[in-house]
Amino acid sequence: MMAADTASAALGIELTELGEGRAACRMTVTGQMINGHDLCHGGYVFLIADTAFACACNTHGPVTVAAGAEITFVSPARAGDVLVAEAAERTRYGRSGIYDITVRRSDGQVVAEFRGRSRELRQER
Repeated sequence: MMAADTASAALGIELTELGEGRAACRMTVTGQMINGHDLCHGGYVFLIADTAFACACNTHGPVTVAAGAEITFVSPARAGDVLVAEAAERTRYGRSGIYDITVRRSDGQVVAEFRGRSRELRQER
């Protein structure tokens, strides 16, 4: 999946860890990701969390997509910061699942907490 993810690749997002129901990704905040307040735009923080979420929820085999997600921004990130997003499965039920993703700076400070809801796609017959 990551090999075909040109959006994540264009932003330099790397998959650093993968296991059943879990994943971790890393991204360096570049000058192009900075908003008018000299902070990392929240959309980029959401994107790295969403990438880790996608990797974690697709470890079970069937093609799985986001059914919804929400994010809480806790502290800012700035140009040069290395962000790490760690995703962990909380539960799976039927074709759905819930995943929690924490985004941290390399100093350990939490930048955001993300909760994603997944849905397995039906296989075409």
